[in-house]
Amino acid sequence: MMMKLAGALLLMFLVVHGVECQLQVGFYSGSCGLAEFVVKTAVRQAFINDRGVAAGLLRMHFHDCFVRGCDGSVLIDSTSSNTAEKDSPPNNPSLRGFEVIDAAKSRLEGICGGVVSCADILAFAARDSVELVSSGRLGYDVPSGRRDGTTSLSSEASSNLPPPTSNVGQLTQIFANKGLSQAEMVTLSGGHTIGRSHCSSVAPRLYNFNGTGQDPTLDAAYATALKQQCPQGNSNANLVVPMDAISPAVLDEGYYVDVFSNRGMFTSDQTLMTNAATAAQVGQNAGNRMLWSAKFAAAMVKMGQIGVLTGSSGEIRANCRVVNS
Repeated sequence: MMMKLAGALLLMFLVVHGVECQLQVGFYSGSCGLAEFVVKTAVRQAFINDRGVAAGLLRMHFHDCFVRGCDGSVLIDSTSSNTAEKDSPPNNPSLRGFEVIDAAKSRLEGICGGVVSCADILAFAARDSVELVSSGRLGYDVPSGRRDGTTSLSSEASSNLPPPTSNVGQLTQIFANKGLSQAEMVTLSGGHTIGRSHCSSVAPRLYNFNGTGQDPTLDAAYATALKQQCPQGNSNANLVVPMDAISPAVLDEGYYVDVFSNRGMFTSDQTLMTNAATAAQVGQNAGNRMLWSAKFAAAMVKMGQIGVLTGSSGEIRANCRVVNS
């Protein structure tokens, strides 16, 4: 009886979690055993030249998964008849790291052509970036087997990606739409501990918050420092500022320390302190690096399974920038 019950429960799990079960760790072990090594090598080489590329690849994976699922559609170039995701306002000019994906894809096509998807390359690259900026402390296995999408629309990026002006209710709903909980939203927001932002995304909180000047929830000393880096006016359009002033190149709990101290860069960061549940998680994560690291790894794996294409769906693009002809 117990064996039958266990079998029934396993069958139910497979039906309910069918998409997740179609992805598996080591998916390419038989068809292209060097796949993950090749991607890791490309990421490491790029990281040596520019440490900031790690944040770019992590953000790119997030932006890919939140639009049409994790299908590599963010990698597709615009054409004369279509403006693609990468050229939407949330992605252009801030998204970067495309050349790393190109390098890995080119190498893999030479080794095992038509086997490794661009979507999986991006998922591997994000994981490898996380390992690099956490000095190997934070890592996770990436279930793979994704296939590539064939559609990329700028309008969908603008309507699916959370803007930096989002409040906690809006963020919770946007993440819920992707099957992620409020707790996972807070956990994944910690990715803002690395990378940089254009001053144009920060300026509204410094100079024209609700038409009244400076955002009163922003720590005064931090606001002064930001104003020095992002002076008022159009001249700041191309200036950038680190999102974590203390440890901008290290993936750690510094983001939560900042938010807890009213030093969150965006409204979408500081808003986490306006809700009892999310504020409690901010405080918990700020004081426990190992706890947040474990939660972040689990949330990254779950996010990487949003809306994936598997089996005979989609395609394996030969060039990540172009849909197969």
